[in-house]
Amino acid sequence: MTPYDFSSLIRLYKRMDAAYDRVADRYNFHCTGCTDNCCTSLFFHHTFIEKAFLVQGFLQMDPIRKQEVRTRATDYVNQTFADGHAGRSLKLMCPLNLRGRCILYPFRPMICRLHGLPHELHPPGRQTIKGPGCDAGQFGTKPYIPFDRTPFYMDLSAREQQFKNQHNLTGRPRLTIAQMLLNPKI
Repeated sequence: MTPYDFSSLIRLYKRMDAAYDRVADRYNFHCTGCTDNCCTSLFFHHTFIEKAFLVQGFLQMDPIRKQEVRTRATDYVNQTFADGHAGRSLKLMCPLNLRGRCILYPFRPMICRLHGLPHELHPPGRQTIKGPGCDAGQFGTKPYIPFDRTPFYMDLSAREQQFKNQHNLTGRPRLTIAQMLLNPKI
């Protein structure tokens, strides 16, 4: 794979993190590893650029830690995609979560950064989509604080298109973090 300058993605992630923190502070919401832990949710990630960035972080880990993560990723994939489960959420812990913390936190994808807060998304030509936030936030009793994810999705989409053009990629991945780590090639 041709080297890629992830600086624009890193800047986007910093904007996401800052916007999330502002709204979370207004709700007085702080993620502390609740029973509705997003790290046990089955998320599919759909961008090559985020996979490449996550893999870049993974490849920087020490060999022993990488092997531990690969083992957990293999277990995750085997259980999640075993006959009879067909990719349903089994509430398995993400293979990057170690003792309640993401060991590749700076490299985590967008959904890991934005999950938890009530939000809205304005897809072009479609109805606004509103998300309630995670169960742990008890947001239903509080007035909605606007958190529009649309600019972040649009910016990520532009970064993704640039990445795909540079690497002659087509289509869209649909991968869990465990799958990304087990097959790091783009």
